[in-house]
Amino acid sequence: MVTPCVMVFELLLLIAIFLDLIFGEPKWGVHPVQVIGAIAKNMEKFCRFLIAQEFWSGALTFLLTFIISVGSINMILLAAGHYSAVSQTFVAVGLLYLFVAIKGLLEHSKAVHTALVSGNLDQARKAVGKIVGRDTDHMESEEVCRACIETVAENFVDGIVAPLFWALLFSLAAPLVPMSPISLAAIGMTAYKTINTMDSMFGYKNDTYLKFGTVAARVDDVANWVPARISGLCIVGGAFILRQNYRNSFSVLREDRLNHASPNAGHPEAAVAGAIGVQLGGPARYFGRTVAKPWLGKPLKTLTAPRILQVYSLILTSTFIFIGCSLALRALLLFFFTAA
Repeated sequence: MVTPCVMVFELLLLIAIFLDLIFGEPKWGVHPVQVIGAIAKNMEKFCRFLIAQEFWSGALTFLLTFIISVGSINMILLAAGHYSAVSQTFVAVGLLYLFVAIKGLLEHSKAVHTALVSGNLDQARKAVGKIVGRDTDHMESEEVCRACIETVAENFVDGIVAPLFWALLFSLAAPLVPMSPISLAAIGMTAYKTINTMDSMFGYKNDTYLKFGTVAARVDDVANWVPARISGLCIVGGAFILRQNYRNSFSVLREDRLNHASPNAGHPEAAVAGAIGVQLGGPARYFGRTVAKPWLGKPLKTLTAPRILQVYSLILTSTFIFIGCSLALRALLLFFFTAA
């Protein structure tokens, strides 16, 4: 029998997810990720001044930013809990809603699709430039499609699977910690988003951050290792439900998942490439330099705007697969722990 406590947690987490699906990222106020970014920037200035060696100043920046960000959220939740359990729950659900990025990711991809369909290549370049780190000014339509699909696939991990994975994992500590599962989930998601934000800021392989961002990049790789591998399997499952080429999705995932500079990004990208029958990867320009990246998948179909909508549906379906399976697994684990 599933305890009421488990059902309450599931309901609260689903509320946070559906708030994101309905409203997306709020257009008003300061987003917590912006606050984390501001903390990281200030810590970077302080640590670079304090320590000359770039690796160690970057390591200290990572540590201080993590402690301040996660510690602040913990203090806010404890303060809300001191007032009432209900207020703590509201704060926790609000944080989870702000940190999940399902609708925002899909809306950005849809904006690229709309611009391509209307024939406005310049607008499509600008739209995809908002979600990728590569140069987009001279991209052809096929390159725009490829860049959009790749970043949506990669951000399925960063923006959806990994944040929810760490939220669910932290929630399991509720029997050991005097805090509700939903509050622990908010702390877990904050911890992940702090790591991921620092990787986004410092994880560049250029003269400024090659050594400084080493710790942030490596910790982000570790934090995404399990979620990335889960994401690939969820995408295969999503392809099966949508009657896309799930067999090819699994085949490309198995064969090409490690053909990527990142130890994690190749998993969702390979699965997506196989599901819709296109080839991802290849040469791309970053900061004026062309980088040769391995190909993922086979070009069974052309890269056109409709492929973006296929990926839109695939990622949304895969998201629900992950949420359903992970919540069911969490309930099962708690049932056995309680029975024992």
